[in-house]
Amino acid sequence: MICLKNGTYIEWQTFEQIPLDIWVEEGEGASFSFKPPDNIPPNLITIDCTGRYIMRSLGNAHQHAYSALCTGMPQPEVPPASFVETLQKIWWRVDSALDADMIRASALVTAVAAAKSGSTFVIDHHASPGFIKGSLDIIARAFDEVGISHLLCYEITDRNGLKGAREGLAETERYLSQRQGLVGLHASFTVGEQTLKEAVALARNFNTGIHVHVAEDGADENHCRQTYGKSVAERFAEAGVFELKGNIFAHGIHLNAIERRLIAKSDTWMAVNFDSNLNNGVGAFSGMGLGPRIMLGTDGMHGDMMASARTAWFSGKGYEAITPARVFQRLQMIHLYLAANKIKGNSDNNLMVLNYDSPTPLIQENFLGHWFYSLHARHIEHVIANGRLIVREGHLTTLDEAEVMAEARIQALRLWGELKN
Repeated sequence: MICLKNGTYIEWQTFEQIPLDIWVEEGEGASFSFKPPDNIPPNLITIDCTGRYIMRSLGNAHQHAYSALCTGMPQPEVPPASFVETLQKIWWRVDSALDADMIRASALVTAVAAAKSGSTFVIDHHASPGFIKGSLDIIARAFDEVGISHLLCYEITDRNGLKGAREGLAETERYLSQRQGLVGLHASFTVGEQTLKEAVALARNFNTGIHVHVAEDGADENHCRQTYGKSVAERFAEAGVFELKGNIFAHGIHLNAIERRLIAKSDTWMAVNFDSNLNNGVGAFSGMGLGPRIMLGTDGMHGDMMASARTAWFSGKGYEAITPARVFQRLQMIHLYLAANKIKGNSDNNLMVLNYDSPTPLIQENFLGHWFYSLHARHIEHVIANGRLIVREGHLTTLDEAEVMAEARIQALRLWGELKN
């Protein structure tokens, strides 16, 4: 058990401030209380939170851990001229080069970054065509070692041939038979009819949803109309995707009005990724007509959800009538997604402690002004995941971070060497 003494708890939905001690129970499904237990355990961890703010931790609704070793990697001699060329010349070469050691290093780096920036849950979308079987287990174990809860999937695709698609389906089935997860698809334009049919059937068998890139670039929609005579969402509707519970559609930039209505009427959630969209030059997301089930992710760009929320506000307000309150709601919607789909690892005992010595008063009425214009991940001092202290005074408690980063540099050089070949 952990006791956070003398801190101020900020309720994540109302921003009400409650200056009380907090007693945090350990374990999935546990909670916290403002009252001490009848029997205080002998191994109690007490942290003085005087002058600190305590909040529910964050979560990442769409991440690509496999990209964690790519910072500074060699770039193609001829820059990509389109989004599809970016995939072909960069990302599909990266994921094809990954092996077990690279996958593990990437997952550890991703989990460490998440923990230190206040995220205790990551929904990841993985691809490693050269090492498929067992890849999800490697990521799950790495996340577990750091202390981060997760919902994983493998990115099934036909782009590496039907054999690769079958292997992706098999890895998904194997993993779902052991752990919670989703059925991953790359995108409509790399998934054929038979693979889509089998993926939907697999999701139905395990009572889970599809996690897929949707209309990230206009090429996805153009391919679908030229090949199948319908939009991406209409294709997915006919395949039975919208009959599933807990789907995650990532991006959704180029959806038309009909597609937005289809999504809004279903149990599908959107995961939007402004930083990645800006980097790839694919356009900007608008939530118009999609309803409230919109979450925020980072799409492999980084693991800082506070930064992701700022970009969603600063960039998003130019494309739809949103407010800081709406963006903050989208940041927190992952908690509602996980609760609605009964996903483990999303209890109230996931907390972060902010050491934020503001030069101006922070009150209930101006919380959002502080959140978007002054609060940063560097203010996160402690992180509690499932009642377990995984970051203390800015340092990881579960693993030797220096060892993780040293190994990551070794694996990054190996990966970059493959990219030069």
